[in-house]
Amino acid sequence: MLEDTLELRQALIQHARKLTSAGLTRNTSGNLSHRVTGGFLVTPSGMDYDRLEPDDIVFVDFAGQATGRRLPSSEWHFHREILARRNDLAVVLHAHSPFATSLACLREGIPAFHYMVAVAGGADIRCAPYATFGTEELSHHAVAALDGRKACLLANHGLIALGTDFASAHKLAVEVETLAEMYWRARQIGRPVILDATEMAVVLEKFRSYGKQPELPA
Repeated sequence: MLEDTLELRQALIQHARKLTSAGLTRNTSGNLSHRVTGGFLVTPSGMDYDRLEPDDIVFVDFAGQATGRRLPSSEWHFHREILARRNDLAVVLHAHSPFATSLACLREGIPAFHYMVAVAGGADIRCAPYATFGTEELSHHAVAALDGRKACLLANHGLIALGTDFASAHKLAVEVETLAEMYWRARQIGRPVILDATEMAVVLEKFRSYGKQPELPA
């Protein structure tokens, strides 16, 4: 398994370290996973990302059986359930980013104060109800909040962002944290005007082709 997934394990470590360098998390909080045949690779519990080696990355199958020299992240439950249900995606990123977590501690999601909330796939970014970290209950709440979405907040906890690869998940997490910061700042001086459902339907349709460049001729 190690030799077959060595390159992926190295990439996972690299992008786990980016959580810290991008300001999305600090110390050992947060976790990251990538789908592989039969399960997923996930960061270990409680280890500094700068100390990680490929052998430290844990394989967990979809029955919940972990293989490796380390224990998997305490949040392996929601990594497993999300990846088992979302065949369109390969990466689950979880972080305790400051602004998103601040909103989550108010048990508030991010409404359509700015059209860019559509980047997560819907007309808002939901906040999942609270449940103790590492529990199946939290996993169920996260899956429900991610229905039709690629990101959500977790009450009194943090954020989850999904992607087809590490880069897309990281980019989305940064975008969600940026939106949370803008919403937080707007709330300091007033009550943001929320875009209505009609406008957000237009935005979501435009997002089907947003940021996609045409193929260049060979």
